[in-house]
Amino acid sequence: MIELYTAATPNGHKISIALEEMGLEYTVHHVDLMASEQKKPEFLAINPNGRIPAIIDRDNDDFAVFESGAILLYLAEKTGRFIPSDPKKYSQVMQWLMFQMGGVGPMMGQANVFYRYFPEKIPAAIDRYQNEGRRLFEVLDAQLANNQYIAGNEYSIADMSTWPWVRIHEWSGISIDGLSHLTRWLDELAMRPACQIGIITPQPAEMSDEERAKQISQMVTS
Repeated sequence: MIELYTAATPNGHKISIALEEMGLEYTVHHVDLMASEQKKPEFLAINPNGRIPAIIDRDNDDFAVFESGAILLYLAEKTGRFIPSDPKKYSQVMQWLMFQMGGVGPMMGQANVFYRYFPEKIPAAIDRYQNEGRRLFEVLDAQLANNQYIAGNEYSIADMSTWPWVRIHEWSGISIDGLSHLTRWLDELAMRPACQIGIITPQPAEMSDEERAKQISQMVTS
């Protein structure tokens, strides 16, 4: 049993997608970011950095893991899935996982801050992060021109890490016009049941279990 501490953010969705893809049993604990639950002592005992997501593996002596990339790697190695055993292919997945962790996520996160949330509109900052986000998308598009998935022709944790971020490009104000390979990849992953379920986990507070089950059923079968 995995205890998942998460919220409805791209970093949080990475892990719910992975847990669904890997078929692991898990329990969701919704961390209310607006109420600063991630800063409470009980959560800091799991993740000293006070950020979501985090997990506790009850089947491994209650072992806690934080940082989304580290969690993905832990779960992949635990299950032996979505991570190649071949050293070169393993390295390729790690390279693209780090590309997301060090580039796509931070740049889009800052684009969101300055484009959506910052009280003062600073055009230079908005342009800086949106332009860098677009550049990173172009790198992904070029990679996907010759590969079905980000790290090659096998679906991996690199895809699980990147898709939740790229799918919100409109919210970040970053265009994907002309990036046909990236668009193909986005659409293909959107059809995966685990991705469909993962992005509505945790469920909105106002959604009942029955409503969530109905929504999942409609998304998976549509």
